[in-house]
Amino acid sequence: MLDRKISELNICDLLDIMPHRYPFLLVDKIVEFEIGKRVKGIKNVTINEPYFTGHFPELPIVPGVMILESMAQVAGTLLLKEAKESGEIAMLIGVDRVKFRKVVKPGDQMNIQAELIQRKSSFCKFKSNVYVDNSLVAEGELLIVLYKEESIRDLYTSNSDNR
Repeated sequence: MLDRKISELNICDLLDIMPHRYPFLLVDKIVEFEIGKRVKGIKNVTINEPYFTGHFPELPIVPGVMILESMAQVAGTLLLKEAKESGEIAMLIGVDRVKFRKVVKPGDQMNIQAELIQRKSSFCKFKSNVYVDNSLVAEGELLIVLYKEESIRDLYTSNSDNR
């Protein structure tokens, strides 16, 4: 079990608890972690990100939806150790009050913060901010829910049966 307060989770730790993999693993390191309270993570943005080939080749900027997914992944790390131990997966199911204030480009380092502001059963609400060079680039509230992994697999199978 993780200690209540941890100074860092490296990429190997993240790969152990997160279901995401390249090219959709959008957090490189957790630099601060307090279970049930708050988390801070880093995403290093490089020109090698696959979305830059089309968004936009002459002026590459990180799509807002990718920033939002990075926010959700960092917030989700607060739940994932607990979730993995109980056979659950954290899924983003809602966003509110999201604002993108500045562009994020290759060479930037996104410092992503998330704080758990409300929890009811398996539903968790987070406040999240993203900074580049101490400048706020995005903010919003995220709703993340914990689902039993077998329930997701059942939904996936039932969806494909309806085609």
